[in-house]
Amino acid sequence: MQTNFTPEQLRDPEVARSNRILRTCVHCGFCTATCPTYQVLGDELDSPRGRIYLIKDMLEAGRPADAETVKHIDRCLSCLACMTTCPSGVDYMHLVDHARAHIERTWRRPPVERALRWALAKILPYPGRFRLALLGARLGRPFAGLLPDARLRAMLAMAPAEIVPAGPLDRPQVVPAEGPRRKRVALLTGCAQRALNGDINAATVRLLTRHGCDVVIAEGMGCCGALTHHMGKVAESHAFAARNIRAWMAEIGGEGLDAIVINTSGCGTTVKDYGAMFADDPLAADAATVAKLARDISEVMVELGLDDATHARPLRIAYHAACSLQHGQQIRSHPKTLLKAAGFEVVEPRDAHLCCGSAGTYNLLQPELSGALRARKVATLEEKRPEAIAAGNIGCMMQIASAAGTPVVHTVELLDWATGGPKPPALAAVH
Repeated sequence: MQTNFTPEQLRDPEVARSNRILRTCVHCGFCTATCPTYQVLGDELDSPRGRIYLIKDMLEAGRPADAETVKHIDRCLSCLACMTTCPSGVDYMHLVDHARAHIERTWRRPPVERALRWALAKILPYPGRFRLALLGARLGRPFAGLLPDARLRAMLAMAPAEIVPAGPLDRPQVVPAEGPRRKRVALLTGCAQRALNGDINAATVRLLTRHGCDVVIAEGMGCCGALTHHMGKVAESHAFAARNIRAWMAEIGGEGLDAIVINTSGCGTTVKDYGAMFADDPLAADAATVAKLARDISEVMVELGLDDATHARPLRIAYHAACSLQHGQQIRSHPKTLLKAAGFEVVEPRDAHLCCGSAGTYNLLQPELSGALRARKVATLEEKRPEAIAAGNIGCMMQIASAAGTPVVHTVELLDWATGGPKPPALAAVH
């Protein structure tokens, strides 16, 4: 793609990077075949190629965002299926990140939308605040039909039946390995996940310690920054990321870390991108170190191997590949390999590459599109007649569970059960 940025514009590192990305696009349109929003809406501007044209025009002209551009960029899931498909290697992720930051700086959203986005940024990354908000949402759910805005109704619907209280893994500590130590790893315990499902972190710690890992929950570690990053709130997302970088570098400089383990793939994609996020920052070297150590839990467990995986029932498991894992991190086989090694029968749905519609805050800000994608994903999963559905991302789990009649569990809960841990609570009714 030909671009016409001025030398002055190209002195901005973000513009220079976007210019390089734009020039790799050859207009082939392969991305339209795997873009979920294009498949639902059939609008070229709701495809990666169409959005690339909009972003190019906006950035090249050096103008503020307009309503049309904002509408189509907001509809993008950032599922990154287009990057998996693209034969030219277009780095769409960083291009749309730049567009969102530009929109956040230059576009004045309507008051209600501005308030919603402010609330999400100030609540979701903070487990304590999120728990209070979930409690309020649960109390307000009977009155959801009175709300005129579908986004507010979606927020009320998000509240689980039970609010997860703060647990022992919410505080800094080191959980020692069982037997000889093979690795010393840090665990990102997350933010929203801690308020929505405490079983995932507990299962992760049991699995890792059982396989010879000291598990560090570092002082000062918190939200990875993904939620605000994808809303274009650069200062807030970088502040979260910087705190994590400093927390993990303190451990690296102390007893050291062999890996930074992440059990929410949306967070993993962001942490692995810290090096790029801080490329022009004084924290660049430390950010690159942290990014290099970041591992999805499935990557670590493939390295360690499963010990005595004979304790679980051999259930039929439909595996849902989270976009942030299969497209963002290019991890496709590890979770399935581990589940099979644990004795489970693993089946995959049709169109496994397509998004479930969760995508961070997307299901709250774009509830109609998200709902259409959820319905399709649940239908393709349940047509496999599984006894349970497994996924590696809390957002996907909540999204699918809200419409599925089949229990949904995290992959790590099944691996923990198979190697001697308790049966996942979500499977209590499965005999």
